[in-house]
Amino acid sequence: MNPDVNWGYKTTPQADCADRELDYSRGLGLGGSSAINFGVYSVGARDDYDAWARIVGDNSFGWDSMHRRFKSLESFDLALPAGVSAKYAAPKASDHGFSGPLKVGYASEFEDDFTPMLDIFEKAGWPLNPDHNSGNPIGMATVINSARRGLRSTASDLLTPKPDNLTIVTKAPVQRLIVEGTKIVGVKAKETRYFASKEVVLSAGSLNSPSILMHSGIGPAKQLGEFKIPVIRDIPAVGQNLRDHMFVPLVYQRTESSTSRASFYGNAQAMDDALEQWKKDGTGDWSKYSSELGIGWKKLEGLQLSPEFASLPQDEQNLLLKETIPHYEVITHFPVHYFIPDFPADTHYSCFLVFYYNAQSRGEVTLQSSDPSVPLKFNPRFLGTAFDRHVAVRALREVMELAKTEAYAKDTVASLALPKSESDEDLLAYWQQYIGSSWHMTGTLKMGKPGDADAVVDSEFRLMGFEGLRIADMSVVPILPSCHVQAVAYATGMTCAEKLIQEYQLS
Repeated sequence: MNPDVNWGYKTTPQADCADRELDYSRGLGLGGSSAINFGVYSVGARDDYDAWARIVGDNSFGWDSMHRRFKSLESFDLALPAGVSAKYAAPKASDHGFSGPLKVGYASEFEDDFTPMLDIFEKAGWPLNPDHNSGNPIGMATVINSARRGLRSTASDLLTPKPDNLTIVTKAPVQRLIVEGTKIVGVKAKETRYFASKEVVLSAGSLNSPSILMHSGIGPAKQLGEFKIPVIRDIPAVGQNLRDHMFVPLVYQRTESSTSRASFYGNAQAMDDALEQWKKDGTGDWSKYSSELGIGWKKLEGLQLSPEFASLPQDEQNLLLKETIPHYEVITHFPVHYFIPDFPADTHYSCFLVFYYNAQSRGEVTLQSSDPSVPLKFNPRFLGTAFDRHVAVRALREVMELAKTEAYAKDTVASLALPKSESDEDLLAYWQQYIGSSWHMTGTLKMGKPGDADAVVDSEFRLMGFEGLRIADMSVVPILPSCHVQAVAYATGMTCAEKLIQEYQLS
């Protein structure tokens, strides 16, 4: 929320979401979006990675290989929060790493109503998942954070201490590639040129990497011509295939005895005192409020019987039926008062975030200026297909049904943010009015096999048709992973690094 470390992007007006422009935050500074995200560290479903391997014809992206990378990236703290037993969190050491640069684990404290909340989900038919990072996220879990002892762990941690052969140049956004024939030989940042002795590796993300290519003359010729950018190579797929996760909140006012957050968020002195305590020894209320979440993924029973499912391509149907692939996600204990204008911080409330997964809509990022400092137009086309709308409505209804169970409803005082009714029309209208991006932008320079019409890079991360350029960020990922994607971004970069190490026989 600090504009000094955020690109401040917005989507185009969303045709299926009441023409709203939505926040499309991206991290600006060292660490990128890992410096401003919510710190949820989830790796998703093993079946997603096996699908990735099939799409690109390279087992380097299958679950076994990616699982090895996830383990080598993290330094996982097995310590459970006080009051959270092995019933709710029981990670196996074999699924985690303990000597990597990223600090990963649980918040040191959770709110008193956390385990009772997971019990409510269990009674409503959700299995408890002892570790959402085992390769099977299905069920309700204790969230794993990219943090340790109250300090977030970011991409910068991978470069701490800084390698001797690394020079970091800040306040110098790359605007264009330097192209000689079919070879990328360097990059231009403002008026400075930087040349590569071997290759350029571009890692600007799903929104900015396509911009650099387009302003270099590589992309859809029609767009380039419209803005008088000389065409070096017409690649219509550049900027296409944008995918993302999205969510809406459900908020209920609760009895004073059922939640303690009002006594913290509604008390400036309590927050100030807690901050001083955290600065002193890393303990206290700031080590739990806004740091802990319940998180879970679920399948929609009978989804395959719907006409919306039947209309999908066969490979999409096959993926959705895989054991570990969820159809929606729920988060509990989210600090929603930060995001709803005029929401009193001293309210006794409980919030669920409902996400729909495996959206079939494909968006795009497109040019709007010949000036490379002007961002592209970002159109994710949220709720853009009948399948997406069907899953969104059903997921929302299921969570509302959970909130009506006796175990939860007994402490509900009033509804603070809820659809007008439980009709399909009102549930969809609620999505349209309150939907937000999860900031998991993916796929705008999609990886694929040579000859695939929608592929921009090959499984070696090379820009097809050129030498000297690899692209290693979420723009190349050809699936929408069933998770919060920061772990996927790290593993994507690591996969590219392994291929470079092997090709150039690096240490």
